[in-house]
Amino acid sequence: MGVGELRKKYPLFIYRGYSYVLKEGNLYISFDFEVPASPAGGPPDISFHPKIVIKNISQRDIKRVGDEALQNFVFHLGLAEMPSYWKATASPKIIVEAGYLDKTQINWWHDLFMRGMGQYFYENKIKFTNKNFLTITTASRVGRAGTVLAQACARTVPAQTLVPVGGGKDAIVTYEILKKALRQVFDSEAQTRGAQGKQKIQPFVLNPKKEQLAILRIAGETNPIVVDREIDSTLLELNRKGYLNGHTPFSAYLAFLTVSCATLFDYQYIALSNERSSNEGNVNYLGSIVNHQYSKSWEFEKKFRAYSKKYLAKDIEYFSFLRPLYELQIAKLFSQYPKYFATFLSCNEAHKTHSGTRKPAEKWCGKCSKCLFVFASLYPFVGTEQLVNIFGSNLFEDANLIPLMEELAGERKFKPFECVGTTKESLAAFYLSLQKTYPPLPTLLKHFRQHIAKKHLHLPQESRQMLKSWNTVHALPLRLEKELKSVLG
Repeated sequence: MGVGELRKKYPLFIYRGYSYVLKEGNLYISFDFEVPASPAGGPPDISFHPKIVIKNISQRDIKRVGDEALQNFVFHLGLAEMPSYWKATASPKIIVEAGYLDKTQINWWHDLFMRGMGQYFYENKIKFTNKNFLTITTASRVGRAGTVLAQACARTVPAQTLVPVGGGKDAIVTYEILKKALRQVFDSEAQTRGAQGKQKIQPFVLNPKKEQLAILRIAGETNPIVVDREIDSTLLELNRKGYLNGHTPFSAYLAFLTVSCATLFDYQYIALSNERSSNEGNVNYLGSIVNHQYSKSWEFEKKFRAYSKKYLAKDIEYFSFLRPLYELQIAKLFSQYPKYFATFLSCNEAHKTHSGTRKPAEKWCGKCSKCLFVFASLYPFVGTEQLVNIFGSNLFEDANLIPLMEELAGERKFKPFECVGTTKESLAAFYLSLQKTYPPLPTLLKHFRQHIAKKHLHLPQESRQMLKSWNTVHALPLRLEKELKSVLG
C-alpha cells in the first residue's frame, strides 16, 4: 500500500496506555498502541504492545523515586516508542490517551517527528510539509490515577556518571577517559575524607550484544545497568507485508531511557558519546535538511536537556562528552586503546535481520559506507595489519568501494545515511591516509589522489587544523571539559 492509501485507511495512531510491575528484581514495562482502521472499512485494526525490562532494580529504588515520578518516566518511554510504530502507517493524527501533554510538550514531540523522521520521509517520498500532515492531541489533563501526571521530579542525586556503551569506538573513548579522570577525583576525595564512596562511573547497556559484553569484560566491568527492549513482532510482520518502514530517531529513545534509569539508579550525569560531526545533515528535502543523526546532534541535545529539566528530572545532567570533537579526532584517541581492537563493532549491517527474515552477521561487512569511513578514519593512526585483522581485509584495495568513497568525500550524490563524519573530515581522513602510505598505492587511495585530492588544495592545512579543533558549543561540565582538553593535547 502507498502512503496516501495507508493514511486514509489508518487515520489515527493512539497511545492507549502503559503498565509496569516490579517482579523478581526487574521492572517490567509494556505499552499499548492502537491503529484503528477507518470506519469506512478496510483492513483490520492494528495493535502494538512493545515491552522493556529494566534489570536488577530494587523496591527501595522504586520507593525512593516515588510512584508519580515513575509513572511519568514510563509514560514518556511510551511516547519515545511511538515513532517506531507510527511509521508503519504514517497516520495523520496521534492521540495520546495514556497521559497529559501541555501545548509546549505537544510542540516538542511534533518537532521530533518532523526533524527526527526526515530520512524516513525522504526514502518513502512522503510530503511531510503539507498542512496538517501530523497533529498530536492529548485526551485530558487528568492522568490514569485521577491526578495530573507528575512534572520533573526534583531531588538531590549523587555526582555519579552513567555511560551508555554501544559497540563502537566512541563510547570506549568516553568510558576510558572518564574512568581515569573520575578515579583520580575519587582517590583525592577519599584521601581528604578518609572514607570510601560509591562507584563514580557506571556503564549502561541496551539489549547487550556480544561486542558490548566483550568490551565490558575488557574494561573490567561486571555489573552494568542492563535494559532489554522487545520490538513487537507485529511491526516486523507489517514490514514484510510492505507497510511503511524506515529510520527513526533511536537516540531520542535512548535519551528518555537513560534519564529514567539515571534517576532510578541514582546517577546525576549521563555522558553520551555523540560528536560534533553528527551536526551535519545529509540532503535537502522539501526545503528541510535531512540529518540521519538528528537525535545525536547538538540541536536535539539542547532541546532534550530543556525538556528533561522541565518535564522529567530537574537535577539530571544529560550531555555528550565528545561533542567538542570530530570523529577523526576520536579515532586518533581510540588508537591508544588497542585492547579493544578485536571486539569493537559499529557496522549497522552486522545487526540487521531484515524484518526477522535472517540472522545478523555480527561482523564488519566491509561493503558499507560506515565500514569504509571507520577504516579510513583509523588508517592514519593504526597499523595496516591491525586494521586488516579488524575488518578482515584492506578496504582500500576494494575498487567496488570507490562510489562510497566519492559519496563520503562529497563527489557523488550526498553524504550516506550512516553515522559517519562530515564531508570535510572524510576528505581529511583519506588525505591523511594517503600521506601515510608508500607506493604502490592501494586502489582507493590512488583514485583519491588522481581524481579528488587535487580539487582540494587546502587539505594539508585543513587536516592539521581538524585534528586540533575544539567546538565550544557543548554542555560538558567545566571539570570534564578540562579533562577532555588535556587528553586531546
